[in-house]
Amino acid sequence: MDCEKYEELFTGWINKDISPAEREKLEKHLATCNGCREELAFMQAMWTDMGEIATPEPSAHMEVKFRAMLDTFKTQEAEKFSFKNWLGNLWQMQPRWPMAYNLAVILVAFGFGFWAMNKGTNNQDKGQLQELSAQVHELKQTMVLAMLENPSASERMKAVSYTSEMKHADDQVIEALLSTLNNDPNVNVRLTTLETLSEMTRYPEVREGLIRSIKGQDSPLMQSAIADVMLKLQEKKSVGSFKELLKQKDLDNGVRNKIEQTISHLI
Repeated sequence: MDCEKYEELFTGWINKDISPAEREKLEKHLATCNGCREELAFMQAMWTDMGEIATPEPSAHMEVKFRAMLDTFKTQEAEKFSFKNWLGNLWQMQPRWPMAYNLAVILVAFGFGFWAMNKGTNNQDKGQLQELSAQVHELKQTMVLAMLENPSASERMKAVSYTSEMKHADDQVIEALLSTLNNDPNVNVRLTTLETLSEMTRYPEVREGLIRSIKGQDSPLMQSAIADVMLKLQEKKSVGSFKELLKQKDLDNGVRNKIEQTISHLI
């Protein structure tokens, strides 16, 4: 899509770091594309807001200032809106969520970096930072779940890739990934999901879900890829599902040979 090509120029446009030809080209596109105009305006506003965040200079009073800043922030935000309401607002700007996701990651990284420079902060401050981290994690999961329902295959692939950045995936995310693996109409999305899930096999439900998925895959690419995953994991429990798959009369011959070899290595 043309818009994706122009979106790559947004950061350079904001920072005045693109060539005159690229600027002219982008501005001509913006003149005819409402979606890109809105997204660029949103991104520029975010960029400006982040630039206005004051970074305190290290001093003997930094710990006191940091604690006061946290307390003030917590009080003000509690009065303005709850985190639940904030998520509700984010829900209304789903097309911009990839940007919001990145911004959330930057902000929590900034918070932890700030804390790391002030290891003398008390347990209350640490608790507040942990709460912020938990809220950002919840935001990530909410965005991922919504993006997995996006009509665009590229957006669904982005959602799947975001899950690999999560330290912990809850049952809802795992269930959504397994559903994507089994039901997504785009084979590239399913392949990306399989790759992501193969890195999450520390969760028993993921291993079980992968095994159950074997019989339901109808794409030779998927059948071959999931055989590779089971072989890599040395998952002997998958042998029964592969044997069931071999009963399919229309199974691709190359896949059939691969599965037979996989079974022989697993037994």
